[in-house]
Amino acid sequence: MSKIIGVGSYLPHNLVSNEDLAKIVPDVDSEWIERRTGITCRHFAQKGELTSHMAIQASLLAIADARINPNQIDIIIVATTTPDNTFPSVATKIQTALDITRPIPSFDLQAVCAGFVYGMETVENFINSEKYNTALLVGADRMSSVLDMSQRNCSVLFGDGAGACIITKSNDSSKIIASKIYSDGSLFSILYTDGGVGSNGSGGIVQMQGKEVFRHAIDKMSASIQEILQSSKVTIDEIDFLIPHQANVRIIDGIATTLHFPDAKIIKTVSKHANCSAASIPLALDELKQSGRLKRGDLILMTALGAGLTWGSMLLRW
Repeated sequence: MSKIIGVGSYLPHNLVSNEDLAKIVPDVDSEWIERRTGITCRHFAQKGELTSHMAIQASLLAIADARINPNQIDIIIVATTTPDNTFPSVATKIQTALDITRPIPSFDLQAVCAGFVYGMETVENFINSEKYNTALLVGADRMSSVLDMSQRNCSVLFGDGAGACIITKSNDSSKIIASKIYSDGSLFSILYTDGGVGSNGSGGIVQMQGKEVFRHAIDKMSASIQEILQSSKVTIDEIDFLIPHQANVRIIDGIATTLHFPDAKIIKTVSKHANCSAASIPLALDELKQSGRLKRGDLILMTALGAGLTWGSMLLRW
């Protein structure tokens, strides 16, 4: 069993409002963006501010929150879609930045917006193997680098940021209770980038069939939540907080309606962060922790869906 003992997050200082976007994105205005997405602003990395820069800052804050020495970290995993380089990994850059000189495994994981949930299950399995005691898991994405600002259906949805967690072996009631991750490659074409180093030497631009993504997001996240609750013998009434992927407030509200989930228990940061891909859930978790509302023993549900399609849910006791 494992548990989260430290959380940190980082958002670029460059705040971009809907009004700012309306000046460069065709056929949109501030009200249109907010009405369709619930987003009012987002953060975009400035020139030279890479995914690794954001990830390192979030990692330092998580380490400070956990009150550990970086050399206690046994493994580093970074969930990202937008690495600085095709290789090596962002994780190895973090290892160097933290001055961890002993050889430990460090690697990137790619499950797009579901990356953090995939990463949590991966870390849990590594710790349960008893080969590792303490992990650094980071969700970090610079989504502005894969946007075409002339395409209004995608360009208004995304933001940049990073969130990090220190996860360690649990010897008490605080622990990851259950998790389940999925994929369906037949749905590849509803959300993808139109390039890649192996196809055209480019990172590509996000392409999306919005209505299909919207429908699958509500259906699949709701179903995975129900499966986790049933297998754990936990009811919605017992859940203290739901932290969903922050893609669109209408998707979040759709999940709430499907599951009859109380709105007061749902953490929503999409209005000011937009969709930060793998960073969305840890950013929201850190905001919840900083608010003072989170207390020991709380039951937290996390759920996410990303391109692939990839999706999953996790239940943990804080």
